Amino acid sequence: VPYFTITIMGKCQSADVSRREKSDNEENHRFVESMVRVGSRILMPESTSSPSKNNLYTTLKEHKASTYDYVHELVNDGIDVKVSGKVGLVNLGNTCFMNSSLQCLSNTEPLTDYFLGYDYRGEINHDNILGTKGALVRSYAELTKNLWLGRSKSYSPEDFKSSIGQFAPQFEGYEQQDAQELLAFLLDGIHEDLNRVITKPYVEEKDFDGTNDEGDAIISWSNYLLRNKSIVVDLFQGQLRNTMTCRNNNIIQADGTHGCGHKNVKFDPFMYLSLPIS
Repeated sequence: VPYFTITIMGKCQSADVSRREKSDNEENHRFVESMVRVGSRILMPESTSSPSKNNLYTTLKEHKASTYDYVHELVNDGIDVKVSGKVGLVNLGNTCFMNSSLQCLSNTEPLTDYFLGYDYRGEINHDNILGTKGALVRSYAELTKNLWLGRSKSYSPEDFKSSIGQFAPQFEGYEQQDAQELLAFLLDGIHEDLNRVITKPYVEEKDFDGTNDEGDAIISWSNYLLRNKSIVVDLFQGQLRNTMTCRNNNIIQADGTHGCGHKNVKFDPFMYLSLPIS
């Protein structure tokens, strides 16, 4: 049975993340701790046999999680993939729209790896007036950890719903709401709470003529990153190329087309795409 010795916020504790059994003297904590942290010292036994309390620290092999790429491997080693994540969410009134959205987002592996295995608290931007000073991201992280590290077959998302309703009154009640609107607000809120840019500089938007799309796209994205950097940008955001061409009816070209032919190209960031259903 693998054991981890985890250093979290100055406290060192051992956690049996495979069996998930509490020791007799372990308190019933309300909050579930993340298993590992990037940059933290990860101690694991060299053998797969169950170590006793007496020889636990003599059979440990030290590992160090120093990059995000290593987090997924550590998280997978620390959870039982046959059981973890298979936790239902209790329906609070008519909140199936919220539960289904949260389950989908929870199964976006890179994002879940981030909250289970990365020190997300160190990235909370407490000064961002567009965020919730970390309240929303902490409630989502707690929900994620209960879905993947919890011991129950179901979990009630009351705390999460209370948190998101505090900042978005449309989700405060227990009526059916739009799932896409919930996801859009949640991802935007997580982004602002975790935005690594503390002081956002003024950046003037640039228009292009379409003659150097690759270079122009890089310039636009670089300017966007001057104000927006987070795990949400890394995983969920991209660029759209928008073209606007003059179609002035008062100007007629030789081929019969209208407009002067001037073309304006912009590269805009996006986080989701709305597709028509026919």
